[in-house]
Amino acid sequence: MADHKHGSMDTKVQEKTFDGFIGMMTKGAIACIAVLVFMALFNS
Repeated sequence: MADHKHGSMDTKVQEKTFDGFIGMMTKGAIACIAVLVFMALFNS
């Protein structure tokens, strides 16, 4: 087996993917809230 040093893995790709996921979920939640507010204001 190869020698592995704890904490030496490059995690930039995983961090970028996680940031993208969180960004999309935040935008989705904001969109859902905006739709609900719009429906409440206009009695849909």
